[in-house]
Amino acid sequence: MANRRKLPPLNALRAFEAAARHVSFKLAAEELCVTSTAISHQIRHLENLIGYKLFERTPRSIALTDAGRRLFPVLRDGFDRFSRAVADLNEDGHSVTVSVTPAFAARLLVPALVQLQQSHPDIRLSIDATERLADISRGEVDVAVRYGPASTPPGMRAVHLYRDRYLPLASPQWASGRSTPLPAAWLAQERVISYSWKNPRLQGPTWSRWMAVQGVADFDEARCVQFSEESHAIQAALDGAGVVLASDVLVAHDVEAGRLVQVCDGTLEGFSYQCLSLESNPKLAGIRQVEEWLRSLLPAREALRPPA
Repeated sequence: MANRRKLPPLNALRAFEAAARHVSFKLAAEELCVTSTAISHQIRHLENLIGYKLFERTPRSIALTDAGRRLFPVLRDGFDRFSRAVADLNEDGHSVTVSVTPAFAARLLVPALVQLQQSHPDIRLSIDATERLADISRGEVDVAVRYGPASTPPGMRAVHLYRDRYLPLASPQWASGRSTPLPAAWLAQERVISYSWKNPRLQGPTWSRWMAVQGVADFDEARCVQFSEESHAIQAALDGAGVVLASDVLVAHDVEAGRLVQVCDGTLEGFSYQCLSLESNPKLAGIRQVEEWLRSLLPAREALRPPA
């Protein structure tokens, strides 16, 4: 009879691998959806089982010991191979996982899912709607729709989807009785709708920037009705609460249907939406079908022009 493998518990190995990769119990806990204390306990259990200390711990940091540095690459490469093997099996079922922001999912993807099912009935799409940046290189998702300056990280495919611009928009009910286009100086005295940019380094379009371009100085951001989520700000404008500065990509269907109208002249250039995926992903055929579908969501817009 073949000898049984003597392996530590899988949970302990996963906890150690994640902590070693992030060099952080906290980040490992977030990845595995457990507490930092649970990660620490699993690693202590693993250390007791193998008889070696794996981390040097200080109140503010951790560092791998010699034993930890020997064990980590073996586990990392093993988990990577396991992940790729599972992805190869999934390729037969054309299962593709896409990471998008909640606003992108709500405004573009969800309304068009029937179209995908009709045009590509063999594709099983999973949508991961979150502001967290998924780790494409480790197979957390197959495709990530990223927004920002166009770029192609090493080892990745980058497919341009759209380039957007930002418009001051309101519902027809709000605009009714007002003489549009409204002067920017007049709008600066109104309570306009805003939302928080999740990536402050992006320095995205804001009311202050839009007002400055229109010649209105010292705009008071405190006048804005502030939302933490972009799709909630757009919904508030749809409900007649005021004027929102919104991406013409995310509101394309609302503008086309007349649910939102531009109430002031002047726009701000935005950034590029692009699909990122691993060059080595075995699901490339399915990924390309999803990319083509995403590009078709806005087939006749100037925003489809390539990045400058």
